[in-house]
Amino acid sequence: MAKRRTALSIRKNGCGCGCGCFHGILSLILSLVIIAAVVLTVREAFYQYTYPVKYASYVEDASAELGVPETLIYATIQVESHFDPEARSEVGARGLMQITEETFEWLRTKETFGSPNLTFADLDKPDIAINYGTYFLKLLLEEFDGDVPTAMAAYHAGRGSVHSWLEQAKYSSNGQTLDEIPKDDTAFYVQKIERAMGVYEKRLKEQAQENENVHRLRVNFARFVDAYVVPLLDNLFDKIGERFGNKLQALTFLVGAGR
Repeated sequence: MAKRRTALSIRKNGCGCGCGCFHGILSLILSLVIIAAVVLTVREAFYQYTYPVKYASYVEDASAELGVPETLIYATIQVESHFDPEARSEVGARGLMQITEETFEWLRTKETFGSPNLTFADLDKPDIAINYGTYFLKLLLEEFDGDVPTAMAAYHAGRGSVHSWLEQAKYSSNGQTLDEIPKDDTAFYVQKIERAMGVYEKRLKEQAQENENVHRLRVNFARFVDAYVVPLLDNLFDKIGERFGNKLQALTFLVGAGR
């Protein structure tokens, strides 16, 4: 009668085929876990470099004040300057959101941010650049019926060019938003903006979830301390206090014992 093999013996010795199946499967699982961890780490490092979340307080304030989505502000900075506050373009645009001097002066006639003595050179300062750039985005969105692709086409090619395209039925069916962008580099620019907005929407949601998880962890830890640690310490001090006369003497005793 053949001897029955138990599950324990199989786990210890393998399946009996001499191939070490159990250890092979375990090694495979471990390898997959390591590969997954490496991929996730590389992915996060890639996004941190390519789509960073910098100047968050300035972006949040400008978004709240002017009603422009944070994702659009971040995307514009990412595409225009890759978060270099001293970036310069061939046409003389400067700062995080690459505002030209002509646009800067035009915006100054619409709204003043901060001191009236600001100059074009002040756009090298992140907070000022973000304020002016976001205000420009706000005006473009209002001008082009809230349509992001049309507004960003104007950000890149100029408002005059976009209005010219809107007058042509082959590019716009309603005269307010573009169905097609005839200029290739502007069309590619708008695609990059939309792609970056998608990435930032996901990143900001993940960041908000992480912040919520950290907050929840802190709250739960505080509750644990209040419910268990504090009563335990009170009880400990009470017992030691019975010996030394009061809790202050007990605390002094404990501090001295820990030295």
